[in-house]
Formats: sequence, C-alpha cells, structure tokens
Amino acid sequence: MSALEKTMHLGRLPSRPPLPGGGGSQSGAKLRMGPGRKRDFSPVSWNQYFESMEDVVVENESGKDCSYTFRIYKSGSEGPVLLLLHGGGHSALSWAVFTAAIISRIQCRIVALDLRSHGETKVKNSEDLSAETMAKDVGNVVEAMYGDLPPPIMLIGHSMGGAIAVHTAASNLVPSLLGLCMIDVVEGTAMDALNSMQNFLRGRPKTFKSLENAIEWSVKSGQIRNLESARVSMVGQVKQCEGALSPEVSKTVVEGIIEEEEEDEEGSESVNKRKKEDDTEAKKDHPYTWRIELAKTEKYWDGWFRGLSNLFLSCPIPKLLLLAGVDRLDKDLTIGQMQGKFQMQVLPQCGHAVHEDAPDKVAEAVATFLIRHRFTEPIGGFQCVFPGC
Repeated sequence: MSALEKTMHLGRLPSRPPLPGGGGSQSGAKLRMGPGRKRDFSPVSWNQYFESMEDVVVENESGKDCSYTFRIYKSGSEGPVLLLLHGGGHSALSWAVFTAAIISRIQCRIVALDLRSHGETKVKNSEDLSAETMAKDVGNVVEAMYGDLPPPIMLIGHSMGGAIAVHTAASNLVPSLLGLCMIDVVEGTAMDALNSMQNFLRGRPKTFKSLENAIEWSVKSGQIRNLESARVSMVGQVKQCEGALSPEVSKTVVEGIIEEEEEDEEGSESVNKRKKEDDTEAKKDHPYTWRIELAKTEKYWDGWFRGLSNLFLSCPIPKLLLLAGVDRLDKDLTIGQMQGKFQMQVLPQCGHAVHEDAPDKVAEAVATFLIRHRFTEPIGGFQCVFPGC
C-alpha cells in the first residue's frame, strides 16, 4: 500500500530539500514561490478527468439480504478495459491524470475502482482487507459489470493494488484477462518495510483543517509530487470528521482564538463571547481526517506481499513491471527479468506514486506495452518508444 511503500523507499530516494512549514505541518503556510506566484491547492472534481461515475452493486455471497456498492470511474468506449487498482489509503481518483493521458494515446476503456474501505465504496465487513477477499471483490465487480462475456481486460495496480491485481490474476477471477501490470511494488522491499510501517503512520497528521490543507501537505511532504494529481487525488483519501470535535482537535482549530483570550484580560467577556462563536463555526466546518485507518490493517500486510514475486512470475499472460528505481528488484524478479518473463521499465525521478508523479510517462509505457502485444491501436499520432529492458 502507498504509505507502506513510501516508508519502504525513503532510504532509496534522493534527499529532498526542506520546505517551509515542515512536511507534517498543518499550519497552512503558503509555499514561497517568489514575488507574485502562488500555488493553487484547491480541490478539482473527478469529472475533469473521467467521463462518468457509477456505483456497481454486488450481491453478498453469503445469501443474506444485503449488497455491496463499489464506486468506479470510467472513460472511453472502445478497446480493451484497463482495470485500475489503487494503493492502500488512496482511491480510484489517484488514476485521474493518468486516465486523461492514456485515453489520448490509445483506444481503450478505463475502469478505476475504489477498493473496499477506500474512497466511496461501501461494504458491510469493511474491516476484511485480506488479499483473498479483495481479489474476489475485483472478480465480482467485473462479473456485475459485464456478465458472462467480459471484454478483454488488463489489470493495472499500484502498490497494494498491484498485489491485489496479481492475486486476482493468479486466482483466475477475471476470465478475459489479457495482461497484468504492477507499479512500484516488489515483495522483497515491501516485506522489509513492514517493521517500520506503524512508525510512518504515526508520523502523519491525524487531521487537516480543509481539503486545501490536505492537498498542500501531500505535495510538501512528497507523498504526491505532482500538484495536478494531488488536487484531484487527495479528495479520495480524506473525509470530513464525523460528530463533534475532540478536545485535541478543537484546541488545534481554535488555537489562535485561545491565545487571544489569554492576552486580553480586560475585555475577557467580549473575547469569551467571540471564542464561543468561533467554536460554533469550527464545529460547522469539521476538519478532515483519513478515510481509512491504515494502522488497523496491519494483520493483512504480510498476506498482500508474501510470495508476490513468484505469484507474479507464474501468471501465464504478458506482464509489465514499472518501478521508480531499479534497486527495487528482489532476487526472484531479477532472475525472472533476465529470463524475459516480463517487461520492465524504470521511471526515475519519481516518488512511490509513480502514476501520479509522472502520469504521461506511465501512460506511454502502458500504451507501448499494449500496442507491442497488439491488444490495441494508437490514436492521435502516438508513436511507440520501445524500452531497452
């Protein structure tokens, strides 16, 4: 998953210069961009990148009178379906900018899925994030959408989503599967990172004052290095807090007002009145928090990644591995790559969220892969550039 993988790769990425306000700050301080320049951290709607949004209803396999709804975002009307699975803590919106890029290069259809407990997907047993359950979810969504005759489908997954894509493919849950792509997820480094995962999660902000604040943090912290993608993606990662504010959060939100009350002893009555009014306004505008508590998913981490490399290599379909650095490869994948069992491409100068940091490069790599295997046709004058590896 994304937070896990971010920790996994911190030691392997070039050091980033310190930014004003600090990576975990919620102060809302503006980045210093020089005179007359200001970065826009306002959120952007999904419909700027996808053509439609749907909730796919999947009946509960237990036979009980309930169903699950999986949120999907779609684009395109012809060609193979690219079924996109996001990383842990992210949502289908993390694929927004990539979708616009790939649709302009090849004939294809995009289906970006909010996995269970993420985004706007609603399931009853949302705490079950086992690889087996999530892989079945993917198969069930495909069946609900296309019935017994699904179109050709390529599974593309980032981080945790890449692991789920592999488990789905290995279990033959998508009968019309024609290809498989993992983005920056490797068993060896992922397993090594599990021990430090909780420390990373504890270091993240618990709440944000606004969506703008959350977007600003994601860019300044390096979680998402592409501001355009962050403005649409972070909307799927956070939600408004439910109920009344906790004492700690309330103090954070009205911190400046509390300090003012202490400084103005003579006008204490008017300041107290103003503080109560501001408290009321703060509760109307609840701060934002993460949609999913990743720390509570720890018992599933091992099952996502253990044995992943051999599982990936065993899938009898064309395979693509996109990495932010060649040092991500573990022993099994290094041997498999040398034997020509999959195509690999390294996209340097990216963070872990490769498809968000460099959506055009990822789109070119995926488009070239599909054209090379004659799964689709280029459009708009797109020219393939075949990588050397």
